[in-house]
Amino acid sequence: MTLQQGLGQQQNQIQKLAMTQRMQQSIRMLKFSSDELQNFLKQQELENPFMVINPRNSNASSNVVSVSKAANNETDWTEFATSKQSRSLFDYLLDQVHLTMRKTPLRGWVIFLIDHLDSNGYLDLDLETLVKSELIDKVMLIDALTLLQNLDPPGVGARNLQECLILQIRNDDLAPADAEKILQNDFTDFVDRRWEPLTQKYEISMSQIQAILDYVQTLSPAPGSEYSQDEIGYIQPDLVLKKNGNNELDVKTTKQTLPRVAFRDNYFDEMVNTDDPQVRKYAEDKKKEYAQIYRDIEQRGSTLLRVGREIIKRQKSFLVDPAQPLTPLLLRDLANSLQLHESTISRTVNGKYLQTDHGVYELKHFFTQAVNYSTEGAVLTANDVKARIKAEIMAEDKHKPLSDQKISQLLAQEGLKVSRRTVAKYREQLNIESSSKRKKY
Repeated sequence: MTLQQGLGQQQNQIQKLAMTQRMQQSIRMLKFSSDELQNFLKQQELENPFMVINPRNSNASSNVVSVSKAANNETDWTEFATSKQSRSLFDYLLDQVHLTMRKTPLRGWVIFLIDHLDSNGYLDLDLETLVKSELIDKVMLIDALTLLQNLDPPGVGARNLQECLILQIRNDDLAPADAEKILQNDFTDFVDRRWEPLTQKYEISMSQIQAILDYVQTLSPAPGSEYSQDEIGYIQPDLVLKKNGNNELDVKTTKQTLPRVAFRDNYFDEMVNTDDPQVRKYAEDKKKEYAQIYRDIEQRGSTLLRVGREIIKRQKSFLVDPAQPLTPLLLRDLANSLQLHESTISRTVNGKYLQTDHGVYELKHFFTQAVNYSTEGAVLTANDVKARIKAEIMAEDKHKPLSDQKISQLLAQEGLKVSRRTVAKYREQLNIESSSKRKKY
């Protein structure tokens, strides 16, 4: 290898590394909530003497050049909002992946799965559909899922409550002896407290069953929640719904979405014209950092605005009249329309809020899957089915409450084909107890 070739390869590696770091920062900023973005920019302001974030008066100094396109008449929600930020689940898991896994395609798929976890740490992804897409073979997908489920916190990557609890039990050497077997094979009987058959099947006493119950109640049903939940005094909307003169809907960004960023040109000129080469390099590097942050802010705001406009176009009936149902909408629908990756849409809507005349909604609220068809052929969303399940339970005889199977049968009579397991899942999401616990004696 010649010296010239060696230098060329080294230069390519450095350029590739710089590109990767820029991409990572751009992705991270898109994922930031308003509070996280403000905190990030405040830190950058401390580290970059030429950068000014949200200057109080752009005319106060000739050294400050404003480069923001944000409207000056927007409400500055940071004056009224208080929050305590916690480390995100995504970042915490990503750190573990980088520290424990070599850079291989398998590691890439683990990160892909991490990107599809919900705020509670559950995997929100149809693995069967993913395998059928032939993007990944089943063996590699299982390996990636196993690696994900071995990360901390225990229970992360589960696809339902049962799996979440079992993963935590497997991770605990002090777990009761039969706890995993019972939850694996007789979960429904256990949670419905049908314990007599369990004592006979596993040849254990009622006191041992009680000890297992006491232990299970110490486990977390939402292992990711402590990492992804913020203590928020006031929600800071990223987008505001507006009506134009023709009564058409549109959205505008707030200062939190597109904060004002300024650069101290005069101060930079003083330092870059010095005779000290190290000072000049420092000033030039800081200007490049500023320029990259500015581009990332603009790209973040542009992407959020595009996604917001596509959402209001598809959910116009609900936004005009909240009594109207949401239109079934998936992340991939917007990804296809906007020619963006689904993960980009996911990062854009997670933790971002839209202010309307009827209230403030997280952008994730507008995504709901069409799960079934009624006898008339009308498309129903998961929320529609949950509403029907809740209505059946509210109308039941409290002395003879409806089982999940019975609710499934009643819905089938109305033309809704919903399995017992789906009824149970939606009932749990509605925080409604099982029939045995609802029974009035």
